[in-house]
Amino acid sequence: MSVTEPTPLETARWAARAGLRLPAERHAEVAAVAHRILSVVSVLRDLDFGDLPPAPARPTAQEERDAAV
Repeated sequence: MSVTEPTPLETARWAARAGLRLPAERHAEVAAVAHRILSVVSVLRDLDFGDLPPAPARPTAQEERDAAV
């Protein structure tokens, strides 16, 4: 899945919609960071976890409690 890079104008609109003030000189930088985040999320969405149960369903090793410092 390819992710299109958000434009600085789109990023400014997203910020405004979220109630954030984004100075004009930061639009391009924030757009680049948003693109990187969207790229990583896209890769995560493409992963196939098959029948792997959610983390809380898997047994964990019992931690030994020790009050010694």
